[in-house]
Amino acid sequence: MDTEAPHTQRGHSSPGPGEGRSRFALSRAGRAGRPRQLTWRRAGVLGVICTVFLLLLSNFVVQPFLIPSRSMEPTLKVGDRVLVNKLAYRFGDLPRRGDVVVFDGTGSFVQERPEGNPVGEVLHGAASALGLAEPSDTDFVKRVVGVGGDDVVCCDAGGRIAVNGVPLDEPYLFPGDAPSRVPFRIVVPLGTLWVMGDHRSHSRDSRDHLGEPGGGMVPVDKVIGRADRIGWPVSRWGSPGGSRG
Repeated sequence: MDTEAPHTQRGHSSPGPGEGRSRFALSRAGRAGRPRQLTWRRAGVLGVICTVFLLLLSNFVVQPFLIPSRSMEPTLKVGDRVLVNKLAYRFGDLPRRGDVVVFDGTGSFVQERPEGNPVGEVLHGAASALGLAEPSDTDFVKRVVGVGGDDVVCCDAGGRIAVNGVPLDEPYLFPGDAPSRVPFRIVVPLGTLWVMGDHRSHSRDSRDHLGEPGGGMVPVDKVIGRADRIGWPVSRWGSPGGSRG
């Protein structure tokens, strides 16, 4: 009896050689699995934080804008992503002649906002805000040719657009394009803009909406921001701005 008691106690309190190794192996396996799980969680949280940060940045400061058409060639090409400065006109500054601007054309270029799937619109809006999808059908990019109070005429004796009697030098025009094949003369109402594409023969701009409500004028408060730089592709980094009048 005396010899069995120590043996029994030892069996309960001290694991045998094989049992000790098993527990050690299980403990190591548990510790090895935890960091991996935490890493994936951290990566997911970090991804969400980065996405939210980029969405906030694009909504209030700088938004990448995917160029969907040829209307601004050669300044901007299909597939370019321009960085739109949303603070450019936020603190009292107004668009100037020669600025390349992105604006909401609802009420000027598009009379009614088309209805769509709300969920799809939210997802598309988020993707376009990050420059991953084409912009909304109501968003446009054009160059400011006339501002409030300007008398804009096409064309003068030299075939050029004149603003307040001064002919415009337009080196940004698509090679071979005329300043405009459609003659017009307008006085830009205060608080609005007269805008045109650089590829005049492939641009639906203020000229195409002269007979519609608003007369093709874009309200200044519909301007989303100024296209300050081409951010992508890398080979086209630079400013899309041209000469200003």
